Amino acid sequence: MTHGYMTDPQGIEEKSMQIIAPYLAPMRLTAEQIKVYERIIHATGDPDYARHIVASPAAITAGVEALRKGRDIYTDVHMARVGINAGKMARCGGRLFCQIDSETVRDEAKSLGITRAMVAMRKFGRGMDGQIIAIGNAPTALWEVLSLMEREGLRPALIIGVPVGFVGAAESKEALLARSPVPLITVRGHKGGSTVAAAICNALLNMV
Repeated sequence: MTHGYMTDPQGIEEKSMQIIAPYLAPMRLTAEQIKVYERIIHATGDPDYARHIVASPAAITAGVEALRKGRDIYTDVHMARVGINAGKMARCGGRLFCQIDSETVRDEAKSLGITRAMVAMRKFGRGMDGQIIAIGNAPTALWEVLSLMEREGLRPALIIGVPVGFVGAAESKEALLARSPVPLITVRGHKGGSTVAAAICNALLNMV
């Protein structure tokens, strides 16, 4: 510590986790769940997240195993993609995909009168089978993934569905909880965001 504040990156992270730990202690989480929960809280600075995170029983194991096998991560927006540790993804043999800014996606979304996030998920389609989907911004992307699972039999290894906002976000996450046939991690209510999606992915990468 110099000048009255901490400057050592490792020390800052360790201190942060010490501060977060008491918020999680009463919840009787597994060691793996703690790693995901604390990474979300650390990324957002908001301990209240602990009350809203929901992970299906097999979710963390499914995500870690997928990454160990070199599976890819598909994101709805670039903010989520760039927040994921690309170096660790590369060491696992996986890739990061996002096509929200594709000219084809933009044109098709305008033509159909739907969001670019929906079109992007449609274009990924069955290519997301066995992979990880991380949605942090667009509820419409999560709705589209649910539709692909029901309409086309899409089966990703894990869905990280944490879109943020006040229009459709909470509803899309409740639909994910009710309808998903595959493991999932979500945050109930209006909370969420690309930062949260990336934090969850990074927590899983840290466990590989």
